[in-house]
Amino acid sequence: MSCECKKIYQSIAEQFVLRGDVLDIEPYGEGHINLTLLVTTTEARYIMQKMNTRVFPNTKGLMRNITSVTAHLEKLGVETLHVVPTRTGASFLTAGDKYRVYDFIEGTVTYQSAPTLAVLENAGAAFGEFQNKLAGFDADSLCEIIPFFHDTPKRYGDFLIALGQDALGRAKECREEIDFFLGRKDTLDRVTRALASGAIPMRVTHNDTKLNNILMDAVTGKARAVIDLDTVMPGAMAYDFGDSIRFGASTAAEDEQDLSKVHFDLTLFEAYTRGYASAVKSSITQAETDLLAYGAYLMTAECGMRFLTDYLAGDTYFATKYPGHNLVRARTQIKLAGEIWDRLDELNTIVRRYMEE
Repeated sequence: MSCECKKIYQSIAEQFVLRGDVLDIEPYGEGHINLTLLVTTTEARYIMQKMNTRVFPNTKGLMRNITSVTAHLEKLGVETLHVVPTRTGASFLTAGDKYRVYDFIEGTVTYQSAPTLAVLENAGAAFGEFQNKLAGFDADSLCEIIPFFHDTPKRYGDFLIALGQDALGRAKECREEIDFFLGRKDTLDRVTRALASGAIPMRVTHNDTKLNNILMDAVTGKARAVIDLDTVMPGAMAYDFGDSIRFGASTAAEDEQDLSKVHFDLTLFEAYTRGYASAVKSSITQAETDLLAYGAYLMTAECGMRFLTDYLAGDTYFATKYPGHNLVRARTQIKLAGEIWDRLDELNTIVRRYMEE
């Protein structure tokens, strides 16, 4: 980072209520949405982010969601992100761009993938505890940061539109993938129907339940805090559980080109479920329990459908690294979704067993 950039960011950081004088500012982490900086002062360290207002245009609503959820968790004694206010008492700063600051949570590490089953189990417990501690929070008080984010029937409608338009004539290259989703229309609406009917409660959902969004204690390996709360909004428990399984129980990367390497791993599913169930069993309803394994199928199918939709539309949403990248991604998710669907009875049995222990 140039000296000039550091000076600019230092002047911005100094408009927040920091302890000590700013000594250094450096880029930090591997995030792709916000620009993240590590601010070091004479007394502490902080995370400062330049927020991506293109992805998240409703800054006020987003920060109101984060501050209300973290305040609730803090009252319950849960370690969580702590928003550092500006010198005027605001949760973010407008200085051309939008900026926010968090206390740096010391003594923690993150994982891009689980090195052991214990780490995956701890991740399940962390996201489960996040759900459990927010069970008494009014999810309807949160604003919907990304409208219809997990409205899978609407995503299916978007897929049909992209297929009908076939902007670049790509449909002929992926008939098998297209047919997979055309044949799955009636499998995509169980959660939205359950929410609409009141069969399951509206929950506070994280909506980005990747392993690297949990800070693990560097010594004990136990989960310390769930981070990256930008997509916190109302939703269903099955969404967060399912998305965790989508990446956590896969044997390969999301964009693995060799599909023979892509499988749904039952051992990984069981490890995550064991941790998750241990945390949520006191607050989860029977109807929610019955939808968890299905949520793994749903979130995997939805993600694959979104990748295929973007491929048909000309790669306008997801960043790609090479031609056909989104089609490769779609194929991995289709492979996983098919395997999960075929084993739903077995997965439901595992979920019930750990909920009853």
